[in-house]
Amino acid sequence: MDHGDVILRFSDVSFSYDQRKPILAAVNFSIREHAKLTIVGQNGAGKSTIFKIITGELKAQQGEIHRKHGATIGIAKQVMPPEDLDKTVEEFFAGAFPEKKYDLERHIKKVTEAVHVRAPKEKKIREFSGGQKARLLLAFALIAEPDLLLLDEPTNNLDAQGIDHLTQFLIEYDKTCIVISHDAAFLNCFTYGVLSLDVHTHTVSSFVGDYFDVVAQIQEQIERDQRQNARMEKDILDRKEKVNFFSHKGGKMRKLASKMREAVEEDEANKVEVRREEKTIPPFTIDATEFTKPLVTISSVTVMQDHKPKKKKVEFIVRRRHRLLIKGPNGIGKSSLLESMAAGKEKGAVITEGVKVGYYRQDFSGLPMNKTVYDVLADEMEMPNHQKIYEVAARFLLPGDKVQTRVEALSEGQKGLLCYARFMLQKPTLLILDEPTNHINFRHIPIIAEAVNQYEGGLILVSHDQEFLSNIRMDQEMDLGEL
Repeated sequence: MDHGDVILRFSDVSFSYDQRKPILAAVNFSIREHAKLTIVGQNGAGKSTIFKIITGELKAQQGEIHRKHGATIGIAKQVMPPEDLDKTVEEFFAGAFPEKKYDLERHIKKVTEAVHVRAPKEKKIREFSGGQKARLLLAFALIAEPDLLLLDEPTNNLDAQGIDHLTQFLIEYDKTCIVISHDAAFLNCFTYGVLSLDVHTHTVSSFVGDYFDVVAQIQEQIERDQRQNARMEKDILDRKEKVNFFSHKGGKMRKLASKMREAVEEDEANKVEVRREEKTIPPFTIDATEFTKPLVTISSVTVMQDHKPKKKKVEFIVRRRHRLLIKGPNGIGKSSLLESMAAGKEKGAVITEGVKVGYYRQDFSGLPMNKTVYDVLADEMEMPNHQKIYEVAARFLLPGDKVQTRVEALSEGQKGLLCYARFMLQKPTLLILDEPTNHINFRHIPIIAEAVNQYEGGLILVSHDQEFLSNIRMDQEMDLGEL
């Protein structure tokens, strides 16, 4: 990581959204020019908060942030901001520059070609698919050729080709890049250094090496610290027994006991704070409400070809215990199909009346952002049960203090886990899952895959996560690209 001058340094930086709940506590790290780094940490540990502090969207409450004079910053956010959805492509990219850019069209063409997306300048942002929006967010970050590029979950919604292209681009990118991602294989391809956030101590540790090397280093450090503390615990216990013995004696023995008590207190204060591994959600099940009729009948679907919607005839019926995988390249209309189907607007794909639908939207737009976690879960119960709501929330790493938090204040990963907590209480007849591993920590994905695989209701799934798909039995596939 000693490629050049230091471009960014955090010196004793502390930040909290609420004084009782610190996010960062006296954090220190530095990043040199041309470095390719990953920020990792549990959902809610503060990864996106660090990005917001770097860009100036948030201000540190203590400490200092030093940026190299004149260094420019570009950020590719996780989700397209709602205020940008009704902008045209031209208006969207104009926002990347502080002043009017007279050759803007040339710059747009360059960056959209770099991320492999066709983007007519008059097309509205909301008309693009989730994968295309992800590419546009990346292009937005690149258009001003920043010295420091920040990427927040850049592989979300990208198909395999898009991920391969992004990986190649980042390998060749000759400026500084910091990435937040839960995609371990992607990270291992190009990063050589990790900033690891500890959600318990609110500190950051720096490691050198590729992603898989660093994971091994962290585990070795945990084991070393545990061994050291075990030895100190044994010594402390022995000394305490001697203190108890000598303190009941008189004269010099009592003085010796007092000195030994001070030494014990010093040893206890010097015990190493063992880094706690990220928690993984425990196994869970999603129960399905009984339903005897077919759940969904699909006779035609709308696909996008040359940026125009076209109807294609198909023949699929989804019943209980039946799983349908919808495939196709970014921009073909997978997310649009699921959205219009769930809303009852896709005339050729009809959900039978009375079917209870659990819908995971890749952008979480189906979650009521102004409600608390408690209210979202209570809405899924006929008779809200206070204890049950807290138990289910805790199972998905949303403990007591998070239950009364508004959804809008959760991290993207926590919003994803909230969706699964919601499904547990909802007991849907049909699950419609659109990129259901987006924003989810990779540690949780095998648990979620098992729950989805064991689900007894009907399932319609869109996912580019091949490892996730490999753990789920599918009955049929509909490839929109081949219709």
